[in-house]
Amino acid sequence: MKDLQSAFAGDVNVSLSPASLPAAKPGDGAGRQETVVFRLTRWLRSPRPYLMLVGFALFLGFWYLTVEVWKLPRFAQMPGPTDVITEWLSPDPSYGLSIYSPEYYQHIWVSWRRVSIAFLLATATGVPLGLFLGWSQRFKDYVFPVFELLRPIPPLAWVPLAIIMFQGSETPIVFLTFLASFYATTLNTMLGVESIDASFVRAAYCLGAKRPQVFRHVIVPGAMPFIFTGLQISVGVAWFSLVAGEMVSGQYGLGYLINTSYTMVQYPTMVIGMITLGLVGYLTSAAVRMLGNYLMQWRARELAIGAER
Repeated sequence: MKDLQSAFAGDVNVSLSPASLPAAKPGDGAGRQETVVFRLTRWLRSPRPYLMLVGFALFLGFWYLTVEVWKLPRFAQMPGPTDVITEWLSPDPSYGLSIYSPEYYQHIWVSWRRVSIAFLLATATGVPLGLFLGWSQRFKDYVFPVFELLRPIPPLAWVPLAIIMFQGSETPIVFLTFLASFYATTLNTMLGVESIDASFVRAAYCLGAKRPQVFRHVIVPGAMPFIFTGLQISVGVAWFSLVAGEMVSGQYGLGYLINTSYTMVQYPTMVIGMITLGLVGYLTSAAVRMLGNYLMQWRARELAIGAER
């Protein structure tokens, strides 16, 4: 294998060994801060943030006109943005829930904790399973048919079995949240492995790499973009499943808040819960995206070079 590397090095003059990479410098931290500032400045100078604000303004304007001005038949019973924002920001809310209420943050904390547990479990089980499904055809022949049989079953259909299998009110909700997240993570990871060019695997074998080395150094890094795409989808569907589980069981949580507000005809509070759910879900998805960008800086550089070309 060393002879092959020496032969290639004489022609190509490129080394992929860790020793050939540039060493870290004491000023790397300052360089990263300058990079972040540069990216933020470039983003502010681009039309993207202002188009985003225009999009939100159009949405709020449509909501305001259809509910409070035109009072269209399908929107007449909905709470308008004025009522929702007033209730949300009120120190003395009419229905007892606003940003000044400790109960509001307790609902957010309970839902976030359940999603975090379910998401971590789905990542810990779904990523390895997806890697092996894409890597081993024999393993896939055994497992994938069962996986595809269970995947279309919606989380709500699992509610009776979840109540039977797990005691208490907390574990069934985490289980229902875990299911949809697990399917999304596993499937995207498997597709990531299958998307890797077979020539990379053959090249690694030709250079003398063993099967575990190919798996660790070729398969796992090659599937990383698909894995983090799947994790972003996974954390989103986890929030979907969480709301379904909290509507069935639980005493706290945003899903419980939305369902209880509807039954008690507290429509502004119901919309507050929906908007809060969207904000928290967006933040968690953005956190996963930032983690993926940090761990795959080579991917960001590759995309930047492609954009320049």
